[in-house]
Amino acid sequence: MKTKTKRSTTERQNLRNGLLFCSPAIIGLATFTLYPVLASLYYSFCNYPMLKPPVWVGLANYHTLFHDPVFYKSLSNTAYYAVLATPLGIITAFFMALLLNQKVKGMAIFRTMFFVPSIVPMVAGVVLWLWLLKSDNGLINIILGAMHLPTPGWMSDPLWSKPALILMSIWGVGGWMLIYLAGLQDVPIDLYEAAEIDGASPMQRMLHITIPFLSPHLFFTLIMGFIGAMGYFTQAFVMTSGKGGPVDSTRFFSLYLFQNAFMYWKMGYACAMAWILFILVLLFTLFLFKTSARFVHYGGER
Repeated sequence: MKTKTKRSTTERQNLRNGLLFCSPAIIGLATFTLYPVLASLYYSFCNYPMLKPPVWVGLANYHTLFHDPVFYKSLSNTAYYAVLATPLGIITAFFMALLLNQKVKGMAIFRTMFFVPSIVPMVAGVVLWLWLLKSDNGLINIILGAMHLPTPGWMSDPLWSKPALILMSIWGVGGWMLIYLAGLQDVPIDLYEAAEIDGASPMQRMLHITIPFLSPHLFFTLIMGFIGAMGYFTQAFVMTSGKGGPVDSTRFFSLYLFQNAFMYWKMGYACAMAWILFILVLLFTLFLFKTSARFVHYGGER
């Protein structure tokens, strides 16, 4: 009995000491994460112009939201970007990793060159691309003109503004490339040699060996890429000076949320938008995890 009492006393002391050591992290998490999340849920049911106390209005914000044409426009812009930018970025990073996995002299230099764009500060990179995408004297249009190809008004034409942002996003896939490159190092060479002896072509080896082994890495980048695309904000904000032009073609969901919160002073409305975005991302992520068993093969198992 004494042993049990001593053990329970020791366990309580260990629990207390553990909580004391963890208390800075717990307090920080509760103060800067849990409280803002719960507060945003409450404010989403309020009329909250920020300079005045919030007033409970129930579902009025959500009702207005679902009758707001700009809301649907921002959602379609975001979906367009997510559907195109995420797979294009994955495909580009995958083939870059395949190229940089070759045993060629000076490969470390090439790997560094391809990775550097992903660590360039975001705003600095956007300013660089603003210069590259200028309609009259941008480097990209100068090259296209020299090749006698059409020179679109990238950020002045609603038809080309989102493709311009997608092109800019592909420039920074070095982080994903590094993930795939690390995954390629774990693919057993014996499998490639056996497949080659059996007469498998390079395409067949890639489809039946490389991709199954890299499927967990591809799945991870798909999830993270989709979440990042749904929260796409900084580049569009800087490129359009926070306006989302031309003709609302780059008014993405997060940009419209920011405008409602800090330009139109409709914090309750912005919080409602944030929870709609959270639900959409959650549902799509759960769908991907639910269906992942069909195309994700851990340890290369088929």
